[in-house]
Amino acid sequence: MILDRVPPPFLDAPRPLAFAHRGGAAEGYENTMTAFARAVDAGYRYVETDVHATADGALVAFHDRTLDRVTDRTGRISALPLSEVRAARIGGTERVPLFDELLDTWPELRINIDVKADDTVEPLITALRKHDALDRVCIGSFSDARLARIRAAFGPAVATSLGPRDVARLKVASLTGARPRFAPGVCAAQVPIRHKGVRVMDARFVTAAHRLGLHVHVWTVDDPDTMHRLLDLGVDGIMTDRIDVLRAVLTARGHWAA
Repeated sequence: MILDRVPPPFLDAPRPLAFAHRGGAAEGYENTMTAFARAVDAGYRYVETDVHATADGALVAFHDRTLDRVTDRTGRISALPLSEVRAARIGGTERVPLFDELLDTWPELRINIDVKADDTVEPLITALRKHDALDRVCIGSFSDARLARIRAAFGPAVATSLGPRDVARLKVASLTGARPRFAPGVCAAQVPIRHKGVRVMDARFVTAAHRLGLHVHVWTVDDPDTMHRLLDLGVDGIMTDRIDVLRAVLTARGHWAA
């Protein structure tokens, strides 16, 4: 890898990195303390989660905008007070975790955070400052504007991944040889294999990212053959719902670092 930039502490671990997506969604109820605990017990040093803010500004680890899909209650998280969100049960049994709980319970755990809504940015900034957690997190989002606000708050002190516009710029660079410049603190392209029918991930994309000093982390990959193909391309990390499968693949290749 040719380093145009210094890797942040978040990436200071042997590659390839193994991420438990939503704590390992296929292993149990996604984004629950039980799921995260299972991933940690399996040896995962990295988890991926999502954050939303409640109506009273509390930050919760939860993927959807509403409670409807995975809990026994309904309603938009941003319209509900924390007390009502915490009364919901994921799969009928698990509470919706506070983001603070995740930081407090596993001080050494590294957390990849998907910022899901505009009203989540300020509570996240507050939480990261409160816990002095900048070295432990990488912030991503499908919104370039949200990422810009995070970077404005912390500068290069917090690791971030490329937003949608910059992923597109990197894809073009992989075809043209251009060397686009990205914001300080950007450390990774975190991408799917395909997006809206367009193939994102290929050898040229990995080469272009590495030329610029960026990691490539691919989501969400549950098939072992696909994992092997991506690792053969030189990707730096994989996010999976199947934490058992990814662990087995990395172990077979001599890359399980736990």
